[in-house]
Amino acid sequence: MDGHIDVALVKEFYLNLYDLEDKSPKQVRVKGKLIKFYATSLNAFLETPPLIQPGDQYPSYSIFCRMRTDPQELASKLCIPGHEFVLNAEGAPWELLRMDLTTLAQTWSVLSYSNLATTSHTFDLNMDRARLFHGLVMKMDMDVGFLISHQILQMAQSNSSRLGFPTLITALCVAQGVISDSLTF
Repeated sequence: MDGHIDVALVKEFYLNLYDLEDKSPKQVRVKGKLIKFYATSLNAFLETPPLIQPGDQYPSYSIFCRMRTDPQELASKLCIPGHEFVLNAEGAPWELLRMDLTTLAQTWSVLSYSNLATTSHTFDLNMDRARLFHGLVMKMDMDVGFLISHQILQMAQSNSSRLGFPTLITALCVAQGVISDSLTF
């Protein structure tokens, strides 16, 4: 991918994907061309096959996410000693403050906020983001295509104006022969 972004194509991608009734479409039409963003198609496009250990059906990160997560274990791997989850009003683990993270966890957070799990809210981590950073810090095998596909769906179904993965979406459209008449950045 050459890194250019066609904002008009990205906007059309998300506009056509937004459907409150269908929570799991993994394909969308942009200028009449079908753009697929299934985990397998994204992995093939990005040349990042999911790594699965012999005998497992899922990568180690997916298995980890299906298990009940101990917040103290996450905090012990991600935070500076002596820091842990901030509790909500009911006393349940709520968030990790970014300033409490180790240098390695902070580095992964900066990279993932713009490349893997896009967000503009970077002050703290909820439990899902803490799981993701734990997987990255612990070097767990991940299905990158699934993570990106899931993030795209979340953005499309949310009530926000975020347009995540604009370079990737532009490249997917171009690969399918979508021709745009707008300026690219």
